[in-house]
Amino acid sequence: MLYPLKFEPIFKEKIWGGQKIREVLGKDFGALDNCGESWEISGVEGDISVVSNGSLKGRALTDLISEFHGELVGKSVFEKFGSQFPLLIKFIDANADLSIQVHPDDELAHTRHNSLGKTEMWYVFSADPGSTLISGFNQALTKETFLKKFEAGKIEEVLNVEQVQAGDSYFIPAGRVHTIGKGLLLAEIQQTSDVTYRIYDFDRKDKDGNTRELHVDEALDAIDYSYYDEYKTPYADSLNQQVQLAESTYFATNKLTATQPVQLDLSRDSFTVLVCFEGKASLQWNENQTEIQQGETVLIPATMDSCTIVPQNSVSILETYVPE
Repeated sequence: MLYPLKFEPIFKEKIWGGQKIREVLGKDFGALDNCGESWEISGVEGDISVVSNGSLKGRALTDLISEFHGELVGKSVFEKFGSQFPLLIKFIDANADLSIQVHPDDELAHTRHNSLGKTEMWYVFSADPGSTLISGFNQALTKETFLKKFEAGKIEEVLNVEQVQAGDSYFIPAGRVHTIGKGLLLAEIQQTSDVTYRIYDFDRKDKDGNTRELHVDEALDAIDYSYYDEYKTPYADSLNQQVQLAESTYFATNKLTATQPVQLDLSRDSFTVLVCFEGKASLQWNENQTEIQQGETVLIPATMDSCTIVPQNSVSILETYVPE
């Protein structure tokens, strides 16, 4: 019998990683010097999530999808993706700026890497004073004008820099140049892909004195050179009801801050992922319940039509699923 599943986090040490995944989210990443990313639910080859709770503890996510098919992920999701879980859910702690980068879309990623593309979104949990991020350009460019700026060492002049605070949300479609800035702790929800084209890395060196590889030639055909009026996702907070942050072909995401019980309608042909970033609550269904607290992520099977979030004082959660 399926039930809400929790998974062992997969911790990633990064040149830019910090300590907030342990200090703020309460996740012990062991002997690593830092933790830049905690992969909460992953179907990426080589980093498959393993169940940490209940009767299915120790089972790999892909094995469960192969066994339960649409009961776990939704009939249409299984028909499209098979045993591959279509989303990658992460926490990211940027103790320094990440590289300036871009991800290919589905078509380019399939042609070059036999992979899905990488459209993603960010929701910021906390931001140090003065923290920024980069999303897109501050003017319309062409491949040629972009390359001239890059070759002249002036790439940063054309990047759109945004001041960031807790609660900000950004949708980052494949092709948009971006980077997460120093001092940000956030959730990233993305397609299942680990393909990144690194454009500029501030001439940093790793602990062995090596600079990281750049992928400028590959990036040129992946970049969307357009200018957009707004890059941050506008939304109005509302207590005790879901507020939409993102809706795309790949995923839809809502935010819920609750101070009283809220019933979630899960009658959709998709799994649902709940990411708790503040507070604690009881997740109740039928005659059963499990706890969810800050720093935890839960995968609710597609067969569950509803559940109730019962907060202890207050809880804040992201709800993500694949739209029909």
